[in-house]
Amino acid sequence: MLKGILFFPVTPFTGDGSIDTAKLSDHLRAGIESGAGGVFVACGTGEFHALDLAEFTSVVRTAVRVTAGRVPVFAGAGGPLPLARQHARAAQEAGADGLLLMPPYLVAGPPAGLVAYVREVAAAGSLPVIVYQRGTARFDVPAAVEVARLPRVVGLKDGTGDLDLLARIVTAVRADQATAGRDFQFFNGMPTAEGTQLAYRGIGVDLYSSAAFCFAPETALAFHRALTTGDDELVQRLLAGFFHPLIALRERVPGYAVALVKAAVRLRGLDVGGVRPPLTDPTPEHLAELEEIIAKGAAIR
Repeated sequence: MLKGILFFPVTPFTGDGSIDTAKLSDHLRAGIESGAGGVFVACGTGEFHALDLAEFTSVVRTAVRVTAGRVPVFAGAGGPLPLARQHARAAQEAGADGLLLMPPYLVAGPPAGLVAYVREVAAAGSLPVIVYQRGTARFDVPAAVEVARLPRVVGLKDGTGDLDLLARIVTAVRADQATAGRDFQFFNGMPTAEGTQLAYRGIGVDLYSSAAFCFAPETALAFHRALTTGDDELVQRLLAGFFHPLIALRERVPGYAVALVKAAVRLRGLDVGGVRPPLTDPTPEHLAELEEIIAKGAAIR
């Protein structure tokens, strides 16, 4: 069972574009020492879409080595079914504790096809699987219940923002007798999830991914503490002074949900390189604005 802040590290690149495992190790250590409750490596923030299988395996192995069992390590998997199965096997061989199953790309299958996709990837190994609902992977209520019944599926992460649908899924899965007694978890997987977490908590989804934890762990942890202890005033100050301005900046350019995070890690002193195409790095003007947002967030207590 996962709890606390969920850390989604970036994937550092060297000047020649290769994986920088030394910088990744530093990044992982900093996150774990700051209090991460789990590490989700080579996922969305880690540019899963831009890694080949050898790079993916290197990233997962590095995370497993650095984490050394202190917190669970989940690895991304997804894309075309044959590749997703390869990811599942590679992550298991590298020592990961579980998978975050990303949506298949380009095609949008019906709910029955998505259930079959999850079933086949989960069967490629023996790791627990959290299914990521967003983009081309959108489950209706019966399909979500069927997926939750799969023995290796332990959670559903939502990135659609459709709270009406998710509320019905949460209720149906928790009421389903076939999953009764299982430790099934739901997650808020929206970009800059803190901005929507009050609403997600209202339907019983307490866990969320925190991209901000990558570069501003003190601010992300302050928000998490305020949220879980009922300090509504501090929650609102952090939303107004840090998270909402960050979201507004993020929405100006497609792909900034990843590019801004990576740029912010660089601004905080760890040179993790830039993003790979088709993403683009922030402009100088946006970098200056990002730096100001980070400073304002750190001053809110």
